[in-house]
Amino acid sequence: MLDTNGSEVAGSSTSEIQVTLSTASVYPRRTAFAFETAAELGYDGVEVMVWSEETTQNPLTLAHLSADTGMPIRSIHAPTLLVSQRVWGRSPAPKLQRAVELAQELGATTVVVHPPFRWQYKYARLFEEQVRTLNEDTGVTLAVENMYPWRGARREMQAYLPGWDPAEHSYESVTLDLSHASVAQQDGLALVESFGDRLKHLHLADGTGAARDEHLVPGRGGMECDKVLQDLVRRGFTGDVCLEISTRRARTAGERLDDLTAALKFARTYLSPEPGEYSTPPGVPHRVHDAW
Repeated sequence: MLDTNGSEVAGSSTSEIQVTLSTASVYPRRTAFAFETAAELGYDGVEVMVWSEETTQNPLTLAHLSADTGMPIRSIHAPTLLVSQRVWGRSPAPKLQRAVELAQELGATTVVVHPPFRWQYKYARLFEEQVRTLNEDTGVTLAVENMYPWRGARREMQAYLPGWDPAEHSYESVTLDLSHASVAQQDGLALVESFGDRLKHLHLADGTGAARDEHLVPGRGGMECDKVLQDLVRRGFTGDVCLEISTRRARTAGERLDDLTAALKFARTYLSPEPGEYSTPPGVPHRVHDAW
């Protein structure tokens, strides 16, 4: 196994819940920048989004980035986005297996995976069984992420099989993405209650209920992210809270860093057993299509 943890994690907090940064949060900047920024700002680690950038697919390069910055790789996001359909080939089941192997090599304990797209019907038929088997055989937690119906001007499209809502399926472990919940017009607190002990991972981002995925800095939407974080503390949540926000609208490096700093401060504030108050600065005007 490639050692990515090191003897001391830069910027570690005393909170039991670890706050990590998704490499997707710095797009269009590259993965190395995500590691450097996470270390500089005091995150507890990194989640690697596997996609077309070669670095995200290379365990040796990722291990070096982790060692050089002191940022452990705590989770891997499997290449299941529309934009990563050709990463590691076209067959989705082997890609999920490979994501788990990457996590094992890097010491990451969680793999986040989206449910299959509707057109991946062969993969979808065996998806739940594959997730269960990989969980049992590898010791890596495969946490299936909540998605949403695709909403057009006139109708909704059910784009996922066996479905976009993990609450309706028997997955052992679940990732709750609050931006996705916003698109689905679901209540974050209700989802925490519904998932119960199956909730193993949180993607922290906000949304306004728009039809497109926004990934706003927490506090800039209507998902009551502060209350969700406090509920996790009350429940004794032991998973990671991963900031997965969109900063592609940032006009300068300073604006991007301001957003990443504000997101971390929000998380730290409301993951405290005795939280203070924090109002997220308004930041750069956001357009729905700027998110991924």
